Amino acid sequence: MNDFSSVIVSENDISERLDALAEQIRTDYEGRDVLLVGVLKGAVMVMADLARRMPNTFTMDWMAVSSYGSGTKSSGVVRILKDLDTDLTGRDVLIVEDIIDSGITLHWLLGNLRSRGAASVEVASLLRKPDAVQVEIDVKYVGFDIPSDFVVGYGLDYNEKYRTLPFVAVLKPEVYGG
Repeated sequence: MNDFSSVIVSENDISERLDALAEQIRTDYEGRDVLLVGVLKGAVMVMADLARRMPNTFTMDWMAVSSYGSGTKSSGVVRILKDLDTDLTGRDVLIVEDIIDSGITLHWLLGNLRSRGAASVEVASLLRKPDAVQVEIDVKYVGFDIPSDFVVGYGLDYNEKYRTLPFVAVLKPEVYGG
């Protein structure tokens, strides 16, 4: 069964855009102590592919936060499921996200990380849904603005399925009951 109504970002488009974002990030952060913070689980693909394009001086850490539970819409209540192992004091932090949807979780995360003494906290996201944003967030690096459809692939899932697709596709509503 074909579960997708369309592919909206191809594997090639993702690779080309990550090359461009990486070049911009390398230039912006040249000579600085940068910590890439991946937000689990969705950002794993973006983080891995972006990190490979970064200088060896960049380091990585991971957080898991949730405002979704098992649903498809944010609850608005953010919980830390896995915290960072790294002290942020004086560090330049770049949060790496797969997608910015409502912005609620990311807004909370930005405040949390800034309160830990980081020199700067910025955001890089492969995808952003401008029409779904409920909280305005300054996102320094954006791969693609996409429609508010339910998408999967390249780290994004529905019930833990589809994360390993090398592209981003719109999931048919009948698959997720939408």
